[in-house]
Amino acid sequence: MVSSGYIKRLRDLREDHDKTQQEIAEVLGTSQTMYARYERGANELPIHHLIKLCEYYGVSADYILFSDNK
Repeated sequence: MVSSGYIKRLRDLREDHDKTQQEIAEVLGTSQTMYARYERGANELPIHHLIKLCEYYGVSADYILFSDNK
């Protein structure tokens, strides 16, 4: 089961890379408003956006999705 910890992980990755929500939204080809909804957990992150984020940050999907992975 996917943990809701991925919501925090999205924000932490973005902040650790000194990026704005707008910059990450542009990477994903979506709006800043929609990306903000992903970070708040108001919308689920689509798999194609998960894949793009993994490539962008150089991390695995497990790292993003499962908060117990260090």
